[in-house]
Amino acid sequence: MEKSELLQNETGEAFLAFAEEVPPEEIGKLFNELQKDFLQEEEKLKILFSAIPFPKNARTFEHLDFDLQNKILEIAPLNLTSSLLNELSPDDRTRLFSEMPKESLAKWLSMLSVQERKDALKLLEYPSESIGRLMTTDYIAVRPEWTCEKTIKFIRDFGLNSETINFIYVVDKDNKLIDDLKIREILLAKPESTIGDLVDNRFVSLEATSDQEKTISTFMETDRFALPVTDFNGKLLGIVTADDVLDVIEREDTEDIQKLGGSEALDEPYLEINLPTLVRKRAGWLIILFIGEMLTASAMSFFENEIASAVVLALFIPLIISSGGNSGSQAATIITRALALEEVSKSDWLKVFKREIISGIMLGLILGLIGFLRVIIWSTLFHTYGEHSLKIASTVGFSLIGVVLWGTISGSMLPIFLKSLGFDPAVSSAPFVATIVDVTGIIIYFSMAFLFLKGTLL
Repeated sequence: MEKSELLQNETGEAFLAFAEEVPPEEIGKLFNELQKDFLQEEEKLKILFSAIPFPKNARTFEHLDFDLQNKILEIAPLNLTSSLLNELSPDDRTRLFSEMPKESLAKWLSMLSVQERKDALKLLEYPSESIGRLMTTDYIAVRPEWTCEKTIKFIRDFGLNSETINFIYVVDKDNKLIDDLKIREILLAKPESTIGDLVDNRFVSLEATSDQEKTISTFMETDRFALPVTDFNGKLLGIVTADDVLDVIEREDTEDIQKLGGSEALDEPYLEINLPTLVRKRAGWLIILFIGEMLTASAMSFFENEIASAVVLALFIPLIISSGGNSGSQAATIITRALALEEVSKSDWLKVFKREIISGIMLGLILGLIGFLRVIIWSTLFHTYGEHSLKIASTVGFSLIGVVLWGTISGSMLPIFLKSLGFDPAVSSAPFVATIVDVTGIIIYFSMAFLFLKGTLL
């Protein structure tokens, strides 16, 4: 169905036929694409969403953007709203409630059944960035003394509402996690075998109060679709599935990229965030970087007489400082990502330092040689730099070696230094590193100029 046909449909009959044929995530994607239209035409949104049969509408609701979810809760009949909230998976419901104002949260909590409200309040008690906020309480747990036959019957009876039945969790009488088993292990075992015969007590679990970033590395290491979540005593509280981890990865990567670009992380999609907030989040770093660049101007003013004596030196300033900034930005980005992937830790700073010294020298030599040859070739062809072209070429070449080396070292060490202080290494953004290198690049450049040109141009 074309978007235009969807909007022109007054009764919802055509949309009902469409909704019966496609999965909930496709319907949700279509609603999100038409979000602006729906928010302006509330009655249209009400008609079309109400046309989706239950419980498919609840699965569709999970894939909608927050603004659409919030609007549907406001305009939908109370019986539909109650059904939606009770049918939502606990992790998706927690995510929805987390974004709501506290004053309206009580209203929606009151529409939940006693057990669902209890589960919702329990999940909302965990810190906003903790694993507890990601977990769902819909899982299958069995006892070790059960036979495989009894377990399979239990799964048939109660597995429909579980987030996944790929993994079955084994707990003792106190609900302490003993093991997690793949469903195929149970299906392929003899019916009279007990669950205890299959466990090996080797499992990986997450603690509910841990930071959500921990889930990323743990899922990557274990290659699992779902992992159990426990309290500090090892009692099973819920599970976290891979789809929730993908959301965390997307959010964390987005924040890191925005910070590396010299901006605060945006809390909303770009086109939805209001302009004053967008400007505020970008202005702070721009002001800091601007003040930093003032130091570059101050450094250049210190060498004002030298620039006046040898105007030719000014021609290469952009070349020198941009090369240092680029090498620093490269190093900062690489090390920040390595820290995020846990390829590098704070204790590896010396190894990184040694590698970056070698890398910086090699990169500096490459750029220095190119800069040296550029001056020599231009002077030979066009007689641009006069009789002192060799000394000018040496100044440019050796300056590039020094600036690129310094940029590489500072760019690689700054993220590790911030990490050791407990800060996010992504805030050592590429523009910030470039600003630092700009100031020092001027000093390195004119120091080389003194070395090679004193007594001639200087």
